[in-house]
Amino acid sequence: MTTVRDTEAPELVSVAGLSQTDVVLQGIKSMITSGQLAAGSRLPVEKDLAMTLGVSRGSLREGVRALCIMGVLETRQGDGTYVTSLDSSLLLAPMGFMIDMQTAEHRRDLHGVRRILESEAAARAALHISDTQLREAEGLLESMRPLVYADPVTDHETIIAQDVAFHHVIAKGADNGALAALIDALADRTFVARRSIGEFHEEQVRRAFEEHYAIFAALRQHEPDRARLLMSHHLLTVEDFIGEGEGSAE
Repeated sequence: MTTVRDTEAPELVSVAGLSQTDVVLQGIKSMITSGQLAAGSRLPVEKDLAMTLGVSRGSLREGVRALCIMGVLETRQGDGTYVTSLDSSLLLAPMGFMIDMQTAEHRRDLHGVRRILESEAAARAALHISDTQLREAEGLLESMRPLVYADPVTDHETIIAQDVAFHHVIAKGADNGALAALIDALADRTFVARRSIGEFHEEQVRRAFEEHYAIFAALRQHEPDRARLLMSHHLLTVEDFIGEGEGSAE
């Protein structure tokens, strides 16, 4: 554990137009990016930090709360406030809240972003995915098989959950934490739309399963271009169904 003395913290000058809370956000950010605070460091005591930043203690608390929500800081009861690990999965988690605020007419836009990210993730995964991750992906597909080929298909919740897990393995296999965090944030928010497609287009459930297997084969053969194209085609199909649904609603 490292602790930063207040004498080491950078002196900040108030910027016109910034609220005191913004000064706290920018000040602590500056302390982290300059190396004054590192991952796992404990913040100076409240009174000293407020004085260093030139803000009231109330404003400091507001800023700290905001940074906790952002995944930058964490408060430990009775022990003070610490910088988190600053892992991508923590820092990008609040993006899910922004995605949840998107209105229905922007759903296809979100899927378009997801397609771009996941296509690149598939290409990277073809180069970096481990044997353990390949076995996990294959296991997910095999567990889906009896559900997908049931007549009729009924367990849509489990199928979509396994679908999300399969895409998560690929994202992790890309060996890029920021990319995986972005994909996970988008994948969870597309659950409802994907379930709706399965419920009203049963043939698409089986088609998607076969597409998953083709993507898996490209990963197993370590063919990045093929994996990228197959993933892009797979997710473009989802976008088309969403577009048709929006057209019907209109």
